[in-house]
Amino acid sequence: MFPASFGYLAPRSLQEALDLLNQHGGEAKLLAGGHSPIPAMKLRLASPRYLIDIGRLPELRGIKIADENLVIGALTVHTDIASSDLVRQYLPGLAEAASVIGDVQVRNRGTIGGSVAHADPAADFPVILTALNASFVLRSPSANRSVAASDFFVDFYTTALAPAEMLTEIIVPLPPSGAGTAYTKLGHPASGYVVVSAGVLLARNSSGRCASIRVALGGLGSVPLRAAATEAALQGQSLTPEVIAAAAGKAADGADPDGDSYATADYKRSMAVVYTKRAIEAAARRATAS
Repeated sequence: MFPASFGYLAPRSLQEALDLLNQHGGEAKLLAGGHSPIPAMKLRLASPRYLIDIGRLPELRGIKIADENLVIGALTVHTDIASSDLVRQYLPGLAEAASVIGDVQVRNRGTIGGSVAHADPAADFPVILTALNASFVLRSPSANRSVAASDFFVDFYTTALAPAEMLTEIIVPLPPSGAGTAYTKLGHPASGYVVVSAGVLLARNSSGRCASIRVALGGLGSVPLRAAATEAALQGQSLTPEVIAAAAGKAADGADPDGDSYATADYKRSMAVVYTKRAIEAAARRATAS
């Protein structure tokens, strides 16, 4: 199908883009990589009156370290995150997530900000960014605010973004000394979307035990799910294969995923245990005693 007719706006600065978004309100949609809005428009699932193309704004691209955080511009494409020396050094789990999104064409065109703002429950970035305790900088013409990942994702394709706000940066705290990160994924063989995935941030103490851990799961609900029972089971424990396996066995506790033609709810819960275990093992290998 063809999309309904729309106006095309190409701002030359971030401020101009914000002003246009504020001017047109709910009648406008932002266009970055285009992998989410264009298919929706072709299917008439979305029919914005205006598209505001922000894809050529250089101030929204790039990866840097500032104030003990890794700062990623919202227009940074997946392949740049996957190949970044900074990301690989400090947050290899984030590089892993970026490297398994879609295919080569998607990774070279799709943006982290577009993925996060779209809030597809089968996407990779929301899961790993929740595990990494990331926050998102939201800008409007009059103010900026920062929203934690745990508060940003509200429901299926729904976020805390207000109509006149734009996601401009992703802020990820650098892991503490002795920490390791990892991301594992069971992808759908046709689409590559998440069936089940797990993101982990794990830190060891001076004795090599688990000092802290964050585990986020994808595919088990409308937003990333924190595996609280798994986290509690590992806190302060020696990271032996037996302890990790027992803790991972609790990953899907309380989850009520929807089944589909490819994966039943029980299958997703079972796979959550498998992929959580793999992610914890990988993060534990990367973590060193602080």
